[in-house]
Amino acid sequence: MNVLDNIDEFNKRFKDATPEKVLRYFLDEFGDRIALSSSLSIEDQTLTDILLKINPKARIFTLDTGRLFPETYQLIDKTNLHYGIKMEVFCPQTESLQRFVRNEGINPFYESIEKRHACCQVRKLEPLGRAFQTLDAWICGLRREQSVTRADMKKIEWDENHHVLKINPLIDWTEEQVWEYIKANHVPYNALHDKGYPSIGCEPCTRAVKPGEDIRAGRWWWESPEHRECGLHQKQ
Repeated sequence: MNVLDNIDEFNKRFKDATPEKVLRYFLDEFGDRIALSSSLSIEDQTLTDILLKINPKARIFTLDTGRLFPETYQLIDKTNLHYGIKMEVFCPQTESLQRFVRNEGINPFYESIEKRHACCQVRKLEPLGRAFQTLDAWICGLRREQSVTRADMKKIEWDENHHVLKINPLIDWTEEQVWEYIKANHVPYNALHDKGYPSIGCEPCTRAVKPGEDIRAGRWWWESPEHRECGLHQKQ
C-alpha cells in the first residue's frame, strides 16, 4: 500500500467515520506494524478501550520519562490489570540521560525553550524513535480543540519526522464526547483529572489549570501557547 498517495483519499473516506471504523481498517491493513502511542490521557484511554475491543492483542506502548506523576504510574498498572494486557514501555537511554542531567542540571527546562526541548529529546523523542523501529503506522489521541498547535491536524497524516502513517481517530471529538465515552464504558483514567489537571505530562512541567483557562494551559505554562509541544507532534 502506497500510503503517501492515499492520504487525501483516506481523509475523504474516513471524514465522518467513527473511531472504531477507522481503527478496524488500519488494524487490518498493518497488523502488528501499527500501535497506539499512549500518554494515558483520557483520549488515549478511550482509544485503548476501543482498540482492545476490536483486537485484544493490539499493540499499545507508552513512554516512561522518569518524571511522571505517581498517579500516572498507577494508571499504567490499573490499565494493564483492567484489560489483561502488558503495555510496552520505552524509557530514556541511561547514558544519554545521565549526560544530560550532568551537563544541564535536574530541572533545566525552566531556563529556556531550547533546554526544555533538549530534555524532551532525551526523555521522549529518542525512546519514541526506538518504538517506531517496528512500526509502519501509529495511533494518537490528538484532538483539534486541544490547542492552537493542533487546530490544522487531519484524521490521517504522514509523519515526515518518523516516516510512518499517523492516525488520529478522535481528531474531531470534543472533550465532552471523550468523557461521555469514559464514563459510559467504565474506562480507567488518571485520578489527577478530578483535581484540575485536564492535560497531564511530566510532573515538573504540569500544573492544574485555573477556571476558564485553556485545557493545555497547565502544560509548560511558563511558555507561550504556540510553543507548548514536546516535539512528538510537531511537523518539520
